[in-house]
Amino acid sequence: MMGSVQSVFKIPELKRKILFTGMILIVYRIGGHVPVPGVNAQALLEFFQSAQRGLLGLYDLFAGGAFSRATVFALGIMPYISASIIIQLLGAVFPYFQKLQKEGEQGRKKITQLTRYGTVMIAIMQGYGVSVFLERIGMTSSGQLVVPFPGMGFRLLTVLTLTCGTVLIMWLGEQITERGIGNGISLIIFIGIIARFPNSVFDEIQQVIAGNRTLIVELLLWALFVGTIAGSVLLTQGMRKIPVQYAKRVVGRKIYGGQSTHIPLRVNTAGVMPIIFAQSILFIPQTIVQFFPNSEFMQSINLLFDYQSWVYWIIYGVMIVFFTYFYTAIAFNPVDVADNMRKYGGFIPGVRPGKKTAEFIDNILTRITLPGSIFLAIIAIFPSFVTKFTNVSYNFASFYGGTSLLIVVGVALDTLQQIESHLLMRHYDGFMKGGKIRGRRRF
Repeated sequence: MMGSVQSVFKIPELKRKILFTGMILIVYRIGGHVPVPGVNAQALLEFFQSAQRGLLGLYDLFAGGAFSRATVFALGIMPYISASIIIQLLGAVFPYFQKLQKEGEQGRKKITQLTRYGTVMIAIMQGYGVSVFLERIGMTSSGQLVVPFPGMGFRLLTVLTLTCGTVLIMWLGEQITERGIGNGISLIIFIGIIARFPNSVFDEIQQVIAGNRTLIVELLLWALFVGTIAGSVLLTQGMRKIPVQYAKRVVGRKIYGGQSTHIPLRVNTAGVMPIIFAQSILFIPQTIVQFFPNSEFMQSINLLFDYQSWVYWIIYGVMIVFFTYFYTAIAFNPVDVADNMRKYGGFIPGVRPGKKTAEFIDNILTRITLPGSIFLAIIAIFPSFVTKFTNVSYNFASFYGGTSLLIVVGVALDTLQQIESHLLMRHYDGFMKGGKIRGRRRF
């Protein structure tokens, strides 16, 4: 392993890519500590520490804690993600976007440009909403005003600052993708989540030192943590390979085709999106309750949707299974795959081309998605389960599953595979035995 790490820095091009990526991520973390003008950051942090988790907590997760500190990167990369999801969903409805998705490189450039415009529009709207939200917080329990000088001037300045911050993050992510290693947007989210891990580990050490938890129990918790990571890796990398054979074609004096390949159907085609969709919907009741602190009915609703409630777990799990199938249907179209195979003379042995091939692929995808969606629901609920039945803080328990762990595992594996490909291209050994990361597990 150490020899492979040394080999990384023996390749000048790979070394430059890694150092460039590291510098961009450092710039992002520095920007995450530059406060927005006109906001009392200490008072805002006090408010977030006393408030319940909700949509704001999810937003702060993707912003790497910048939202709770009201920094210039407070919106994080979420406007870009929202714009990307909207464009992708539009591609399943409107023929214009479907046409762009099939036009190759030119279509991709057009979609990227539309996503940028959408990001700016969403950032402006969200920036204005954040400015109004900050003004409405008013005075905290310690008597401090979050916004000492509210008004239209503060709102315009906040919108301009947060929108520029989001555009800068988007540009930084694109620079990593083009000139660095890994997917830039994913790495920015990754580093924001990982930034909370050292503090969480320090809190766990303090629990053991203070005598609140024995060393044996702490070691068991860490063993459970490692096991959860292993399960997340299996979920992320698991796939079913459908064999495909291409018939030989004679064009002039050349023979094309004749080779065998496969269609990789991932167990978790939807990725982390089902959890994000389900969380966004289930956090809405918790967020609404905060506006009715004196209503007994709303407080009873809040107890049902508390993240440690059995009702919440059941609804959350069912919604994740539903959104897994929903997003898989959008992201992977068996009819298009079957048509492309028939166009280039490909077929699945024992299955007729065309409609029968599409039905065959769809049946397999439906079957492997069910265990994948159930395991995804278990991973998502597991942090709440750990928090309820142990005295582990939620900041550390969030790394036992859910959005945090799946994003960290997915981005880390993707980045390692890119580094691995650079090493193998130059005849260096990879990180694992045999020179290859065991990236794809066959089911």
